[in-house]
This record gives sequence, C-alpha cells and structure tokens, in this order.
Amino acid sequence: MDEDGRVLAAHDDLGSLQLVEIAPDGSTTALTNLPSRCQGRYVPGRRQVLVEHDTGGDEKWQISLLDLSARRDAPAGLDDLTPVVSDADHMNVLHDVTKTSLIYSTNRRNEVDMDIVVRDLDSGDETVLFDDGGYVALTSVSHDESSVAVTALSLQPHGTVVSLAGPLGSGALTDPEEHAQHSVSGWALGDAGLVVASDHERDFRAVHHLALDGTFRILVEADDHDLDVKLSRDGTSMVVCHHVDGLDTFAVHESDGAHRVDVDLPPVVPVSIRWAPDGSRFVLTAMTPTDPGSILSVDARTGAVTHLVDGRAVLPDDLRDRLVTPTVHRVPTADGEQVPCFRYPGAAGSSVAGASVVHLHGGPEAEAARIFSPVMQALALTGFDVLVPNVRGSAGYGKRWVSLDDLELRLDSVADLGAIHDWLPTLGLDPARSSLWGGSYGGYMVLAGVAMQPQRWAAGVDIVGISSLVTFLENTSGYRRAYREREYGFLDRHHDFLVKASPITYLDDMVAPLFVIHGANDPRVPLSEAEQIKAALDAKGVDCELRVYHDEGHGLAKRANRLDAYPDAIAFLVKHLHKVVEP
Repeated sequence: MDEDGRVLAAHDDLGSLQLVEIAPDGSTTALTNLPSRCQGRYVPGRRQVLVEHDTGGDEKWQISLLDLSARRDAPAGLDDLTPVVSDADHMNVLHDVTKTSLIYSTNRRNEVDMDIVVRDLDSGDETVLFDDGGYVALTSVSHDESSVAVTALSLQPHGTVVSLAGPLGSGALTDPEEHAQHSVSGWALGDAGLVVASDHERDFRAVHHLALDGTFRILVEADDHDLDVKLSRDGTSMVVCHHVDGLDTFAVHESDGAHRVDVDLPPVVPVSIRWAPDGSRFVLTAMTPTDPGSILSVDARTGAVTHLVDGRAVLPDDLRDRLVTPTVHRVPTADGEQVPCFRYPGAAGSSVAGASVVHLHGGPEAEAARIFSPVMQALALTGFDVLVPNVRGSAGYGKRWVSLDDLELRLDSVADLGAIHDWLPTLGLDPARSSLWGGSYGGYMVLAGVAMQPQRWAAGVDIVGISSLVTFLENTSGYRRAYREREYGFLDRHHDFLVKASPITYLDDMVAPLFVIHGANDPRVPLSEAEQIKAALDAKGVDCELRVYHDEGHGLAKRANRLDAYPDAIAFLVKHLHKVVEP
C-alpha cells in the first residue's frame, strides 16, 4: 500500500501473475504484461515500482524499475522497464525498499551463498552489507536505515538463524545450532531490538522481542497453536495471526504485546499482509477454499474490515455455489500419532464416486492450508473424494510434528500414506480406487507411495517430483543443496539411507500408472528426475505419460500450461479409477 491508499497486487488475468494497482475506490489498472510471472514493491514517496521477474520459471530473478508517473495505453512489457539489477546468470531477490535504497540478495559471488546488497536508487552505488554466507530468506531494515536484520536458513532441519549487519550489530544474533525457526517481522521501536515469530525453547511459535544482545522476551503466546506476526513499518503496532488447522484469525496488538482489538473476520488463509505507511490500517489478501482471494482493508484501531476486492465475484455464477468446503479430520497411525487431514467430498452420481485422491503438499517443511485450489475443487466436482493430509514433517502443528520426518525418519512420513489408505473405508471410500497427487516434495511422496506401497495405490500424478534423493541432491542448484541435505540426509554421510528412501530403488515393484508433469527450466528438481522415472516405467511397460513444459520451472506458472496439463491429469485418473459396472 502506498501513501495515497493505492494497493499493489498480483493477478493472472493475462495468463501468469502480473502486477495490478487497485485504487482506493476499488478500480483496477493492469501494470505489467511480462513473458513470465513477476512481483513488485512500491518505492516509498515515488510513483515507481520495483519489479522482480525471471525467465521461463528459472528463478534467476532480475530487478527493474517501472515508472507509474506517465500514462500508458497498455500494461508495461519488458521494453518499458528500466533495468536496475540486470544479471541473468544469477538469482537477485528483492527484499526491501526504502525512499532511497533497494535491498536485495544475490548469489553472484560464488553461485551458492547469498550476499545482501544495498543499492542507492539515484546514484546506483552498491554496498555489500552482509556476506557471511548461507541461504537468505528475509531481511528487515532498521528505522534509521543504517542496519539490516537477516534471517537465513541454518543447517538445523526447519531452522533459521538471525544475524545483524551494520552499526547496530554484526554477526549472528541467535544460535545457529539451536533447533528453532525464527522469522523477523521488523525492528522494534527505537531500533532497540527485533519483533520475531519464533519457536525458541517451545513447541509452538510465539511472538517475541529479540534484543540486540540475543535475549528473547515473549510478547504474545498460545499454548496449542502457532502464531505469526506482521509489524507496522513504524514499529508501533502489530497484527498477530493465530494459525489453527490451515486457517488464521487475527488480532491487533500494541508494540509491547498488549491486545488492542480482534479483527472482525472469520478464519481465512492470509496470502499477504501489508501495513499502510502511517500504521492506521493494513491490507490483507484473504483466501478460503471457496474464495480465490479477496483483498481487505482492516482498520487497525477498530478491527473493522472493508472489502476492496471480492474474490468470489470473479467466479462463474454456475460454479460459485458448487464449490466444496472441506471438513477437518485426524487419521490414526499404527504408532499412535494423529495425522491432520482435510476432506473435500466428491460430487455424487459420478463414475468415480467412491474413488479418492490423496493430495500431498510440497516442502517438506511446509503445510497444506485450506486455500482455494482449482485442482482440488475440480477433482471434487468430478466426483473424487479429495483428502489433503499434513503428514508428519509438515509445518503448522508445532516443532515436534515438523521434526518427525527428519533424516532417517523420512520413511515414517511415507508410512502415514498407508495409514490414510487404511482409513478410507471409515469414510465409505473404496480402497482399491485411491490415487496420489502431489508437487515437488509432494511429487516425491507420490512416487514413494506407488513404489513402496504398490498394492495400495491405483494411480498417481507426479508434478516436479523427486524420483531419486541421490541424483536430486547431486543435480539441484548449488545454493539449495546444503539446505535440502539438512532435511533429507547428507550425500557423504547418509548415502545408503538416501538410496533406501528413493522411489526409483523400488522400480521393480511399481505397477501403478503415472501422469508426470515437469518444467524444463526447473532449478530445484531437475527435469532428469522425471525423465529417469519415465524411461524406467516405459521399459517395464507401465503406463506413464510425461508432459514437459519448456517455458516453466518448478511448477506451472502459466495458465495456458495449467489448462493443458491438469484437465488431462484428471482425465487420466478417471480412466484408471472409474467404477466398472458389471454387465
């Protein structure tokens, strides 16, 4: 949100995520039409936007300037942008923008470690502020603009380390060896410390004040669920997000943690939260299973909510009321755990009634939230029951749960798939007609399920999934390898286990037909992971269709490609899971 109340947002009307501007009266202007997806940030005090864009999903982000002071007859293309950080061989990620400076990370020094660079917007002069190495996730600039707090991944599974760079401090502020995740929201009043969401010395994340000497002090906490926080730019207010089973509720708090007001809104998925410069309100992009994304303005004093954009208004009238709201369940496992799971019941009267699709999230240090998913809704409207679990190792349920698949515990998460399969009859579903669908780590889980539990699963849809943990770690981008090894296992120390946990090891047992989708430019999971499973199944005579998209990376960002791939993937499942009627 800028000083005049305009909102910078993203929309895929043009076929991929492009920038649009929403005026205070709700009118929308398309700002960009680039060959690939993009995102951006306002430059405070100027009618300018810094745009972050890549090429064909390669994640080698470039940063350019879009001038909004001149009127255009059409959205800006690449030729209308002024390059600011132009280095197509490396990843340059926009982190923050002040009135005078751009703060970004880049791996140009050695293609692995990410340095933090401050660039003067007028002179173009650059200063490397942080070069201690590692994978930088977040940065936050102090109010006096002298220093930066850096949140980077640590070598502890699901762990991060907070460091300081600049006159206010230098070096690690938290212990890199602690098994804890910290996420800096911003600098506290007077730059005397940081406001962070952290599970430091506790199971669930709380809101902490982190002093510049490394001392933690809890501001807001809950004993049975995670909290997140978004601090206002001036440090005087914060919105606290209470996260329960894939949805959030919100409250505004004072800077010292004192509760001010609850936000008048039912539980939603917060896609993004942006404070107004004066701290009087914040803009929330809110999603639910039946709302693709509404944009709301929240009064920070009263908690009152005003709709700027109604996400459901874009849905066709004949579809809107047919969308499915999932129910929440717990699936028992043989070792006494309970797997959280959302169920989207399938439409009645279909040839696939009684069949199911287990939809698996990526990560693995991520979660399935109750988002709007065209794929899940399409599967349910086709007639499939869609089950969306947060198997052990998923985020959103505390430190203990997210740690239950680390390293040699990997196959315990695969075993959870078997527990879900055993649970199907309690829902009246046919266990002989159940399939797996997942992307990235979810794609690995699809392949692991059909390989290691071949008698359970009738088909699978694998999207940018890992077929061999060994070849994946050998071939993934250098800046990602160490941080994937911390979760899956290190090549030099866990090679035998990585082989054991790789789906392709069990190739001889695989019988389920597969539909495989992959982007040719994927920097995370190389295309070779899909090609080798395709070649192996072809040699066995197992039905395996591979779709490769040459203008995509890690997943399908372009609508045309999604419309090409997903309906055919659903049809593939209908073909293999429909109910055979005896003559």
